Amino acid sequence: MKYDIIVIGSGPGGYIAAVRASQLGKKVAIIEKYSTLGGTCLNVGCIPSKALLDSSHHYYDAVHHFEEHGISVENPKFDFAKMVDRKAKVVEQTTGGIKYLMDKNNIDVYEGLGSFEDATHVKVSKNDGSSEVIEGTNIIIATGSKPSSLPFISIDKERIITSTEALKLKEVPKHLIVIGGGVIGLELGSVYKRLGAEVTVVEYAPSITPTMDKDVSKELTKVLKKQGVKFNVSHGVTAVERNGDEVTVKANNKKGEEITFTGDYCLVAVGRRPYTDGLALDKAGVKVTERGQIDVNDHLQTNVSNIYAIGDVVRGAMLAHKAEEEGVVVAEYLAGEKPHIDYNLIPGIIYTWPEVAAVGKTEDELKEANVDYKSGKFSMRALGRSRASGDIDGFVKVLADKKTDEVLGVHMVGARVADLIMEMAVAMEFRASAEDIARICHGHPTYSEAVKEAAKAAWDGKPLNA
Repeated sequence: MKYDIIVIGSGPGGYIAAVRASQLGKKVAIIEKYSTLGGTCLNVGCIPSKALLDSSHHYYDAVHHFEEHGISVENPKFDFAKMVDRKAKVVEQTTGGIKYLMDKNNIDVYEGLGSFEDATHVKVSKNDGSSEVIEGTNIIIATGSKPSSLPFISIDKERIITSTEALKLKEVPKHLIVIGGGVIGLELGSVYKRLGAEVTVVEYAPSITPTMDKDVSKELTKVLKKQGVKFNVSHGVTAVERNGDEVTVKANNKKGEEITFTGDYCLVAVGRRPYTDGLALDKAGVKVTERGQIDVNDHLQTNVSNIYAIGDVVRGAMLAHKAEEEGVVVAEYLAGEKPHIDYNLIPGIIYTWPEVAAVGKTEDELKEANVDYKSGKFSMRALGRSRASGDIDGFVKVLADKKTDEVLGVHMVGARVADLIMEMAVAMEFRASAEDIARICHGHPTYSEAVKEAAKAAWDGKPLNA
């Protein structure tokens, strides 16, 4: 079989690239090594983690907050197996939706491991031992990423686990030690903390979420500590050992002292690595960087002119929505269009509660670039909507150019900020000023009023409700 475009990998980047290419009149095939479509995000990442986050959040509210709303629930209990079963059903429905999109758009789906025979031919090795070779004028690599580890850690997938195993445990840990204070560690740590586990986070950097704005890291640390999560920053892990059902983690603190943590599970959440295993990139002549990423130009084209790569397997943030946009860009570029993507305006989100969201530059980045900026901040506590719902933690911070007032970065901690951030992403796409946002009438009472107030604080230093 010969195709205009072959996509290897059916995660958010791959399946969206396939759909868009088909919409633009291309004959498309997609190759997926697993039996379900959707990649990491839909099967063992974004979707299942949000399902467990939502379920555990409901339980936490029942235990800690229902009473203050006048709702009496005696001895709330949770059925963990049922939570996990619900998560599985959500995943099944979502991956089924991808299969529907493939059928709807006449995209041929090949189940098996895709590997290059040369620059235009891809071998599909199937689970039954058979194989076939298909030909593509252009090929898009969208094979995503896998959890990283540290050289001295042996992941046994039972007690010493990655995010994949953390999403399908049979029990709630008594004490979960999380190595890594980034997005994945904090989200999954939150799930199990809400369900009664003791959670200890061990982070090498001086703060959690080290790539985000410092005010965000401080606020999130304060809020999660209040929820009972224990943090050990500036701790470099040196050993992880299992003895039966007990896991011991050793780390050196900033004074050089060895600290020992003991729990029944250890989640290794130290990031993810590009996944190119089995692709046989050498047969196609595709180059990779020292970090294992596939090297691409501004059009996401590899050094082999008809082969492209998108998502976690190339440079940039490992985010599903970034992969999706890159999939659209490549599909449209191959159809002769002139798409674009602004990497500065890809939002970063953490689905703890309160949520965290950011877009654009942090204060440190602006300082490093010698940009003369101003900052406006507004506390969620000052909002009527926040007081009504009881979600008073957090803030919105707007960073704007001191001379032009153009919004350069926005950082939020609070209820529903995962959705609120998009107002500012849109505004920044159109190069809005802080005054522009401040002068837009926002509904009352809403969480979004914090955005308006923070913008006004950045513009003239005079928020109305603070």
